[in-house]
Amino acid sequence: MNHIFIRVAKLPSTPATELIQLEKLQFRLLRAEHVVASLRPELECLLVYGPEPCLPVHVFVGYGGAYFSWQNAEKRHPVDDIEGAAQTLAAYVNRDRRP
Repeated sequence: MNHIFIRVAKLPSTPATELIQLEKLQFRLLRAEHVVASLRPELECLLVYGPEPCLPVHVFVGYGGAYFSWQNAEKRHPVDDIEGAAQTLAAYVNRDRRP
């Protein structure tokens, strides 16, 4: 069975719910943290860009819809804390920022 179908079959939340959560995070990142993020509905993810030229951080909703996850799911933050997730992601993408 395709790994994408297995992932979707195990999720209690729907892709539409995940996209809404990602859209809220995108809005908060731009508004409060001044971090550019691009919603990619076809991939069910948010691409978050840092200040330096580099690859974006791929953020998705994982762990059954409970967490925003990135860096191969090694980093995560609860989806019910949009503000905290935005602050954590902003700090993450700005971690290598040159003074």
